[in-house]
Amino acid sequence: MKVVVQVVEKIISEAHIYIPDGLTEDAIKQHIVRLYNSGEITPDLNIFQVDFESISAKIVQQPQEAA
Repeated sequence: MKVVVQVVEKIISEAHIYIPDGLTEDAIKQHIVRLYNSGEITPDLNIFQVDFESISAKIVQQPQEAA
């Protein structure tokens, strides 16, 4: 019997980065988004928490072999 199992998890990653002093809140948000979109922050992201959301399984019918 073949079963397809699907697990849904919410993964929270955390990175400790340095932000230039004197930026406004909007500028800080833009700076972080720019770091993320450019991929610069990706190597610093570490899995911080994983929350289990759901699990499901589906039985896959296999064709009968000829005798």
